[in-house]
Amino acid sequence: MSSASDVTQYGVVLVSTGSQQEAEAIATSVVKSQLAACVSIVPVSSIYTWQGELCQELEWQLIIKTDLSQFSALEAKIQELHSYEVPEIIALPIIAGSSTYLNWISGQIK
Repeated sequence: MSSASDVTQYGVVLVSTGSQQEAEAIATSVVKSQLAACVSIVPVSSIYTWQGELCQELEWQLIIKTDLSQFSALEAKIQELHSYEVPEIIALPIIAGSSTYLNWISGQIK
């Protein structure tokens, strides 16, 4: 007998946006589309180089909890909605988590 954790690769996908409104729109879309179980949104200060210029901006970090087998579809949805030319879309595996939470994630993803 296999559990959901035997066939599912849980992960967190990080995405930053330039506004809270854009972050909320992306979060709402990926949850409604069942590409993510949950999205947390937090303000962050980002320092980066863009087109040769050093930038420091307030951004909104999305922390998207998902099944990484959905990454391609999730990435496509984010690209469709995101205003950045080169948006951050980084997947990190969850190597351990409470079984009840991980099972809940499984139930939310199509």
